[in-house]
Order: sequence, then structure tokens, then C-alpha cells
Amino acid sequence: MDPLKHFLAQALKQQRQQRQWSLDTAAQKTGVSKAMLGQIERAESSPTIATLWKIAGGFNTSLSTFLAPALTPQQSPAIRNAEQLRQQPASDDMLIAILFPYEAKFGFEMYELTLLANYQRISEPHETGVTEHLIVISGAMEVLVEGSWQTLGQGQALRFAGDEEHGYRNPHSQPAVFHCLIHYPATTQ
Repeated sequence: MDPLKHFLAQALKQQRQQRQWSLDTAAQKTGVSKAMLGQIERAESSPTIATLWKIAGGFNTSLSTFLAPALTPQQSPAIRNAEQLRQQPASDDMLIAILFPYEAKFGFEMYELTLLANYQRISEPHETGVTEHLIVISGAMEVLVEGSWQTLGQGQALRFAGDEEHGYRNPHSQPAVFHCLIHYPATTQ
């Protein structure tokens, strides 16, 4: 079994059990069908990043909760290698390296994201108060903020409200690689 699918399945089941939610309740809270949630829990499905975000939002938790275990005190200082962490956790053309999974004491999670050629994703708003911070490492990309696409090249950074509709696209033939720090309000678990 794919280790990522297995981790996602266990994390979803654990989050649901901690809240004592049925699959029906989880479906109502996340906007993801009961059938899809069941397939994910049985490790039978690779959902899109958009679906994973909907699940995280419905559970009022971070995306990394469903993709990687939190760092342990033994992992500090935490030296993380994006090359070793990079994976394609969903069925769309985005590669993700979870540099730092969400930890409540810090209030953020940090990713290296790679948008493959001609990739585009519109993201629904995250929880109220979420902000995103992007820094382009290589290539060029466009970010949808406040209703318009902003072009970012290597070395450019952008901070925006993640609790509004936003999007990422790479209209180019070469991958775009960027770091994304997502800061959550204190109410996120």
C-alpha cells in the first residue's frame, strides 16, 4: 500500500474519531461526499489537493495534518530536505514537500510546492484569519488574489489573505517551485 494513502486514511479516521463524527457528519462539515470520505479512509482514493483542503477546512485543522506526522521533540533542531520529502500526494499535477508540518505552538505549516507545466488550481477560502506567504524559488507563476492574477518570478514574494478565494497557475512549460508558509489563527488545532 502507498504509505501516503495509508497515512491519509489513518489521519482522516483519527480526526473523525476524536470528534466522534460519523461519515455523514464529516461529509456535512467538509462538503466532501460520504462515499469519497469512505474511499479515502480505506486508502482506495487519491483525492485532489482541493478535496484535501476541503477536508482540512471542515475539520478546522491544517492540510499537513492529513499529509505528514507532526515533528517530534527528537527531531529538533529540524533539518529538512525538500528533495527527500517531495511527493505527489494527490491526483493533480502539484508536487509537495512538507518542510514543517503544522504545530500549534508556531501557528504555521511550511511547504515547498512545485507546479508542473500548465497547472492551475483555484482554492476555496480557508478558515477565517488564515494568511499565505509565498516566495518563488525557481521559474515563474501566477497567483490569483483579490480577483486578479499577479505574476511572480524567481525571488519575488507575496503575502495574501488565504481566507478569500485564491489560486495558483503555471502557464509555462517549465515547473515553478515556491515556498508557501500558511499561518493559521490561534483557533486551528
